[in-house]
Amino acid sequence: MSRTITVIGATGHLGRLAVEALLERGVAPSDIRATGRATERLADLADRGVQVLGVDRDDEAAVADAVRGAAAVLLVSGTEPGRVEQHRRVVEAAREAGVEQLVYTSGPHARGSSVQLLADHATTEELLETSGVPHTVLRNAWYVENYTAQVETYRAHGMVGAAGEGRVSLAPRREYAEAAAVVLTTDGHLGKVYELGGEARTLAEVAAVIGETIGQEITYTDVPVEQLQQILAGAGVPAPMDAVLADVDRGIADGELLVPTTDLETLLGRPATDLRQAVEEALV
Repeated sequence: MSRTITVIGATGHLGRLAVEALLERGVAPSDIRATGRATERLADLADRGVQVLGVDRDDEAAVADAVRGAAAVLLVSGTEPGRVEQHRRVVEAAREAGVEQLVYTSGPHARGSSVQLLADHATTEELLETSGVPHTVLRNAWYVENYTAQVETYRAHGMVGAAGEGRVSLAPRREYAEAAAVVLTTDGHLGKVYELGGEARTLAEVAAVIGETIGQEITYTDVPVEQLQQILAGAGVPAPMDAVLADVDRGIADGELLVPTTDLETLLGRPATDLRQAVEEALV
């Protein structure tokens, strides 16, 4: 019996990888509904038989169409201001459609975190809790790609942060996507909250591993949070995101982005990829 799985946010990096992970787990392409605004990014998936649907999360009717008839929905958290309202539309549509499982990608310790970037995740988790929709929360820690994507900046200027000796739990994005696919295709996950993260490293260690991988020393310079905000603003990051991103490093310094590897490794059925291998995969 077919079971349609809708991926809200399939045009983003994580959502796309989640679709690939579902296919690798044997889900029939015709049972996957991949949605997003930039559907041209999904043309190759459509060629493989995946249902591709153009969906703007601000369009209530389009969101309702995307989840209608789906047994399960993966809601990849948005990245834009106002994302809580977008999430609300998906949750309400899922309730109206009688979705059997809604899986949401949240952030580490979201409900108890003081990290500004995680506040919307906490609000969305509260929405889910009161919605009555059967759901699973995946609290993804940081992606290795958050840092490897900035390698050219590091080459030119080194890495600057405000995390001190704090450690952040890191895994490649593909492993968070695989964990989501496992939760969507196996039983026993309803009502669960998974804290997902891989190897924990300081930013100085991350810089060193990136440097060793590219064959160029990458220095890490630690500065006060306020100075990091000024640096981000000077680099063109608009307010209030300059403050929000600087506060992430404050959270790392305080241990708020540190989670055990247990949940990720249990879902994957193997150890999480270590930082060195993940950096090599991203950069070599």
